[in-house]
Amino acid sequence: MSSVKTAIKLLILVLLPFLLSGCEKKDSPVKIILDTDFGGDADDLGAIAMLHNFQNKGECELLAIMLWNTEEYTVPAADAINRYYGNPNTPIGIQAYQAHSIDWQHARPIAESFTNELTINDVPLAVDLYRKTLASQPDQSVVIITTGPLANIKNLIQSGPDQYSPLTGKELIEKKVKEFSIMGGKFPSGENEWNFNGDMPGVTKFVLENLTVPIVFSGYEIGVRIMTGPRLVEAGETSPLYVGYKYFSAHAPWMNQFYKEGKITSNATYDQTSVLYAVRGGIGEYWDLTENGICVADSTGGNTWKEINDRPTNHSYLVLKKEPEEMAEIIYSFMLGEF
Repeated sequence: MSSVKTAIKLLILVLLPFLLSGCEKKDSPVKIILDTDFGGDADDLGAIAMLHNFQNKGECELLAIMLWNTEEYTVPAADAINRYYGNPNTPIGIQAYQAHSIDWQHARPIAESFTNELTINDVPLAVDLYRKTLASQPDQSVVIITTGPLANIKNLIQSGPDQYSPLTGKELIEKKVKEFSIMGGKFPSGENEWNFNGDMPGVTKFVLENLTVPIVFSGYEIGVRIMTGPRLVEAGETSPLYVGYKYFSAHAPWMNQFYKEGKITSNATYDQTSVLYAVRGGIGEYWDLTENGICVADSTGGNTWKEINDRPTNHSYLVLKKEPEEMAEIIYSFMLGEF
């Protein structure tokens, strides 16, 4: 059986250039804001690496990184990653000034291993950075990727006029945002998905009921089937990808029981899917798109897809089209910059 799996992996690697070329690059760089709970699950780290690689290849413009997680090392680690990829001026915002420490999270080893200059007290609140960033962009031009709980988006929706714009947050989104690419929920229905829960009852429900711009969801059911991790040793020990994923493998409570010394453990690949959709699209190649409905969220992390056929809606969700093993190799290539 292992020889069959090896043969399949080799075939995928041979075909990878053709798989990557299946989705054409967009005519101009996609303007991206990433809203992430970086520091917990390592897939957020993989998502950030992908965006920097896409930016360095001219496929996107990473306008800002908004952090939901206020663990004390997330800002210096994000700053370190930006610098590592040659984009030190990428702005960072934080949900709140409520720093705390969590030993198992992987931001600390990244912050301790790579050059950085920022702390949580050196960056603006995410809601303020959102307003500043969106106000400066052309209308209908920004794609917001969310790979964590939606508190920053809720705060933005509820924000009022300020020095950056006379518009409310809701009006600013409707004027400046082209689309949301949201990793969250389970489709067509599910309960207690982390990004829709976040120990913040009602936040997702509020956000989805107040966003009128297009939203494309990449649900739990996609990422849980795509396993990545071990090949990130190819990034080298001097890479944040290696340092972060290795520490995550050894210390995350749901991962450490599988850890083998010196190895990076396979992990579900959730957040990278929303990044890939936002930058490369891939409808009909990587995934299909289910439309004609809305995602109805409850107050505790659950959701249901409600079909609506008598009027247009702004919600749709991805359905994985390629085999998970193929998608894993495709996503590896973007995390490692091999494209």
